[in-house]
Amino acid sequence: MEEKKPANKDLILREKLALQRTTLANQSTFLSFLRTSMYFLIAGLSLRNLLKIENSLLIEIALFITSFIIFIFGTVNYFKHKKSIAENKKHIGDYQLEYYKL
Repeated sequence: MEEKKPANKDLILREKLALQRTTLANQSTFLSFLRTSMYFLIAGLSLRNLLKIENSLLIEIALFITSFIIFIFGTVNYFKHKKSIAENKKHIGDYQLEYYKL
């Protein structure tokens, strides 16, 4: 009969902490995208007041579009990685159930 080794509780804890760090890093990255998007938006809003440039409307529109693209890219990136993290959470190990039985 095959004997199973007891679950390594330290390994399970280390994997759970790694998943939490990964989740926090994903959230931090999303906030970085959001912050950058807001910088471009504020630059577009304040351009006309700070500088007297001809055709400043075109530059403002370009900054607004850039802000929107960065925001959309960051949001898509966040949810893509969030889904990937959730899928990897299922594969913490086959020993997870053994850990809770002990």
